[in-house]
Amino acid sequence: MTQIGNDTVGQTCDVDGIRLHYRTDGERGKPCLVLSNSLGTDLSMWDAQAAALAGDFFVVRYDTRGHGRSASGGASFGIDRLGLDVVALLDHLDIERAAFCGISMGGLTGQWLGIHQPRRLTRLVLANTAARIGGAAPWQLRSEQVRRDGMAAVADSAATRWFTPQFIEREAETVARLAGILRSQDADGYAACCDVLARTDLHDGVGTIAVPTLIIAGEHDPVTTIDDGRWLQQQIAGARLASLPASHISNIEAADMFTAQLRTFLL
Repeated sequence: MTQIGNDTVGQTCDVDGIRLHYRTDGERGKPCLVLSNSLGTDLSMWDAQAAALAGDFFVVRYDTRGHGRSASGGASFGIDRLGLDVVALLDHLDIERAAFCGISMGGLTGQWLGIHQPRRLTRLVLANTAARIGGAAPWQLRSEQVRRDGMAAVADSAATRWFTPQFIEREAETVARLAGILRSQDADGYAACCDVLARTDLHDGVGTIAVPTLIIAGEHDPVTTIDDGRWLQQQIAGARLASLPASHISNIEAADMFTAQLRTFLL
């Protein structure tokens, strides 16, 4: 059974006046791998990958601004701020360059880093993501909804966007735990990230990414489709595409295969 929880406590650093929560696994001095979570989750979503890869990497995972134990700052921000948070975290840890793996919203952060901060990256993994995730109007509506009604308004329906019906039936405890993490998120922080997704379109920039890149897509993902992954592969010179038998949160639904793809690409 997949074990995911929200009790993964690490350290914090001050970034742009807000508290950013992170955790490290593995030994310093080994190649660094940064893991960036999806909307509505926290760094515990990477438990399986951190445990499996800590022997080979210095794994740094963090709660995206406005998520988990990281503050949002109470002000509007953009995808550039989410990318610069990663740069500031690396600076805080005195790490010059790292591999980066982001899923969904974290994948957008990874694209921004590949476009604007390539010197900080050794390799880039973009999982279950797209140059633009959905349209502006649905994200704006969701942002307004959670600010008005709280996180319960979106938590109850999240599982069907994140996982296949088969996984939901087979791993009911894991799905319930992740829904609980979503329900516990700060509504304003979550809404602020919905606003980021509403505004972010990186179609014009991804073709400039020159960092070695792996794209991971879920065969059953209704949010960021296989076609989204193929488009990214076509735009990024030399990029590889791996498809997994999973929906949107493929690092949990197909954890072993996801980790194997990371290991093969990064080592």
